[in-house]
Amino acid sequence: MINLRKISEENFIDAFNLKLGHDQDKFVSHPIRSLAQAYVYRDQCQPFGIYDDDIMVGYVMVIYDDDILEYNIWHMMIDEKHQGKGFGKAALEQILAYISTKPFGNSIRVTLTCNKDNKTALALYRNIGFIETGVVDDDEIELTLDISK
Repeated sequence: MINLRKISEENFIDAFNLKLGHDQDKFVSHPIRSLAQAYVYRDQCQPFGIYDDDIMVGYVMVIYDDDILEYNIWHMMIDEKHQGKGFGKAALEQILAYISTKPFGNSIRVTLTCNKDNKTALALYRNIGFIETGVVDDDEIELTLDISK
């Protein structure tokens, strides 16, 4: 069963050992970079390991932008050995449940970016209800989800 666990002293090395599939490094940053960002933004973010029972199969970070009052999902990835098993969708649903508790502040939306060539991730996000905002930065498309309901 998929579950999220906060990255801590006990599991950060497991996050470092996650691997992306061939050519996927152009789609998402490795957890090492993300955890450095988590340190910088530590008062407004939470990194998680994505677990299948007790095995870390992925990584994601939630960050709160207190300037515009929105949550962002950063660097979500599933290890290459565990892709295609529905873990990304299950994890995204749990991430959204976490955000709905408003751990860092109030917001009516969740935003993320996705590489325009990452068809699998784009389909997942659209399936959950994210819509494109029209903002594009290089190859990254911004998508948002209204959570006011």
